[in-house]
Amino acid sequence: MNTNVINAVIKTRQYLIEQIKDLTIEELNTIPDGFNNNIAWNLGHLVAAQQGICYIRAGAKLVVEERYFSDYRPGTKPERYIDEKEIDEIKKLMLSTIDTLKADYPTGMFSNYPEWITRYGVAIASIDEAIQFLLFHEGLHSGTIGSMKRLVNR
Repeated sequence: MNTNVINAVIKTRQYLIEQIKDLTIEELNTIPDGFNNNIAWNLGHLVAAQQGICYIRAGAKLVVEERYFSDYRPGTKPERYIDEKEIDEIKKLMLSTIDTLKADYPTGMFSNYPEWITRYGVAIASIDEAIQFLLFHEGLHSGTIGSMKRLVNR
């Protein structure tokens, strides 16, 4: 595994947490015009997507509570107000889940990773390719969060 890729995911998540630190709970929950979700949902989605891409696809168990997967997985949108306690937990999970991935990788638990094709048409055939794709996905949502921040924090 190229630890540089996992470290880049960590840096991206640290950057996002830093970028949103001054936003109010209301701003984090605001769905800007033209969007169907909010910053809080996007943060939770990064956690859920990583769980799906790395763990569920490999046939492994979630390393987060089920609700942090089911509420934020692809195809969902904010259905409720996300309170400060949950946002704080999501911020912790953004970092701890990547630390867990880094620790789980050398154990061989991802050795039978099955091939699949993302909604973007990218074929993924190994955990290494999945982690590369994860970094791409993080970048997409980082841009979305940046755009939303400009709209909700004027």
